[in-house]
Formats: sequence, structure tokens, C-alpha cells
Amino acid sequence: MPENKPASGPERFSSRPGKTIGIGSRLCALTLEAYQYQAAQYALLGTISSSKGRRRHHTMKTDKMLKGASSVYRLSSAVYEAVRMELTITHPDDWHLHLRDGELLGAVAPHSAAHFGRAIVMPNLRPPITTTAAAVSYRESILKALPAKCSFQPLMTLYLTDSMQPEEIKLARKSGVVFAVKLYPVGATTNSQDGVTDLFGKCLPVLEEMARQSMPLLVHGEVTDSNVDVFDREKAFIETVLQPLVQRLPQLKVVMEHITTADAVKFVESYEGPVAATVTPQHLLLNRNSLFQGGLQPHNYCLPVLKRETHRQAIVLAVTSGSKRFFLGTDSAPHERRRKECSCGCAGIYSAPIALSLYAKVFEEAGALDKLEAFTSFNGPDFYGLPRNKSKITMRKSPWVVPESFPFSVGEIVPMFAGKTLQWQTFMN
Repeated sequence: MPENKPASGPERFSSRPGKTIGIGSRLCALTLEAYQYQAAQYALLGTISSSKGRRRHHTMKTDKMLKGASSVYRLSSAVYEAVRMELTITHPDDWHLHLRDGELLGAVAPHSAAHFGRAIVMPNLRPPITTTAAAVSYRESILKALPAKCSFQPLMTLYLTDSMQPEEIKLARKSGVVFAVKLYPVGATTNSQDGVTDLFGKCLPVLEEMARQSMPLLVHGEVTDSNVDVFDREKAFIETVLQPLVQRLPQLKVVMEHITTADAVKFVESYEGPVAATVTPQHLLLNRNSLFQGGLQPHNYCLPVLKRETHRQAIVLAVTSGSKRFFLGTDSAPHERRRKECSCGCAGIYSAPIALSLYAKVFEEAGALDKLEAFTSFNGPDFYGLPRNKSKITMRKSPWVVPESFPFSVGEIVPMFAGKTLQWQTFMN
């Protein structure tokens, strides 16, 4: 991410909600005059229309008044447009990230570190990260893969298994390194073969200890029953697993990861306990048609799979509403190109280098840029009980083209929206 060098003097500005730097007082005055101009125009024209006999007199007088005001209005609009093109927000975090390991880790970790302050790192490696000791070791590997003097903080997670013991949760909490435990139903997604088969039977003691330790459970919310349609598996999971879980352990913190349906939105919004959800850029911008338009699109294939447009719209409405229960989680999941473009392609969309641009696009189109910062930077740490970042980033509206791919030592990674033009760029302050 390029270094941002803020301008000095009267041209410096920021559009953080409620704050304008440098030209703020001038902008407010101009905007006020512009609104007064509009109000005067509507009021006077209304008066003119209501009195035919005085129409000519009012028209001549109004023209003189509005001629000068219109230039102020045009200037105000230009200044407002300039301010709207740049946002300064608290440094965001990514609350759901796949960094992989080996050569792939070295290729993708710098991308996330360039855009985010912290990230909850998924544990579904081979073998999975099932112990605190393994999480500490994996964290060291991530830190070695980062650029020098990088402040990015990987927040580690454990992979829940049928054989995990409550003592491991105590060790995880004491470590200061592990911040959550991830539930993968066996067979639900990439490297979930070691996942849970009996949540309420074999895992209940661990879940109870997690509630006592205020350790969040991160949920891949899909059933794996082959008799359930792939597009209905999130809804079925809510009904058969998630609702019974929160009723049985109402103090357990639960994050429903990468939600994809209106059913998930309704569940998260309606439950009064400590339940939240992460939301990906792909589930805000794409629907299931994106898998098939112009032929099969393997780089739009992820799990949970994309859903109907009505579900996408429900998720957009939820995240742009200002609700504190939803926060940024890219689920950025890199695969080497040949593993995506093959007869049995892997699930996962790589979005880390462009995610903030995509989220800004969603919030701008919804007319909710004033709510972007809470979604990207406040709601996540608040739910986890962590401090918000103190550093800032600037998002500037300046068109750029997403690279076709990111090469590394053993292949290349194709990002989401490869080759397409996006409107927002991110700069460190």
C-alpha cells in the first residue's frame, strides 16, 4: 500500500463523519448558503406561482438574488464533491482470514499486512492447528513472512475437534496468542476432514469452558448432510445446530462466519445474546448467477456458496444499517491458479489486496459511507473485547485496475475481480 503524504494548508481535507480539516468552516458556510439558495428558490417560486399578478415583479427580483447564489451553490457542490472523494478512517482489521502456510503464506501475508492492522487467522491447515503450542508456532511462521518493521498482528485460533479437552481452552486463554476456536462441521469446506462430528455430545465440555473463559466460537454455519440442498445448508444449520447451541449456552460468544442468507441476518439481529457475524466482499457483491455467467467461473466459487440476489440484498441492508453485530471478515482464501481451474476446483476467493476497495464500493452504493468505519474498524474489536486500532488509513476515490494475478514461486493466485477497474484505493497515514 503506497505511503500517504497528506497535503498541508487550505487544500487538506478529510470526510470523516462530523469532521472537516483545513477548509471545514468554509465548506460549512458554502454548504449552508447552498441550502439557503435552494430553499429560497423553492419558496420564491412557490410565491410566484401563487400570485399571477405579481409574477413579473417577483421573477425579476428573484433572478438577481439567485444569480449570485447559484455561483456559491456550484462552488459548494464542487467542494463537497472533493471532500466526498477521500475518507480517513481507523485502521481496519480482518476478522476472518486464511493465510495458508509454506510458499503460499509468504506470497499472501504481505497483502493482508498492507491493508489491515490485525486478522483472525483460520486454523484449517494440514495438519490443523488444534493446540496452543501449534498456534504459537504458526504465528511465528506468519511473523517471519511479513515485511520488516511491519506492525500487523495475527490473532490465532484453534481448530475444534471431537477430542479437544477443556484444559486446552485454559492454555489458549493464558497464552495471549489464541483469541477464538473455529468450528468446522466435518466435510464442510477446505481441510475440514478433521472437523466436528458430534458437537453436543463430544464437544460440550469444551464449549462450556469457552463460555467461562469468554473465548468466542467461530462457526462455519453449514450442515453437511448430503440430503440437504447446498443452497439450504446455512438455514438448516441455524435451525438444527445454532439455535439449540445458543439456547443451551447463552453466555457463549458466537460469530457466525461469512453469512450468506437472509436467514442468517434474521438470526443474528433477533438473538439478544453475544452473537455476531462476519461478512465477505463476495457475499455483498455477487449472487449465484456469478458462478455461471459466460461459462463456469471457478474464481467465484467459495463455501458457503453464493446465494440468490434476495439474500445478497438482505446482507447489504444489514451491514449498511449501522448494526454493531456485523463486521468485516474477508474469508480471503488463496489457492494456486491450477487448483482453481481444474476438473475439481478448490473453494475459496482471494480478496485480501482489494477487499477494502470492495467494501467501500458497497457502502458508497448504499449511501452509507458514514457507517463504513464502524463496520471495518469498530464492531470487530468491540465484540472481541479488544482495543480499537489507533492508527488511521485514507481511502481515496481514484480508479485503478486489479492485477490479473499475483505470481509467486510455484505458480500464481488470481484475485477477485481480476482485471477489473475499482474506484477506491487505500493509503496508510
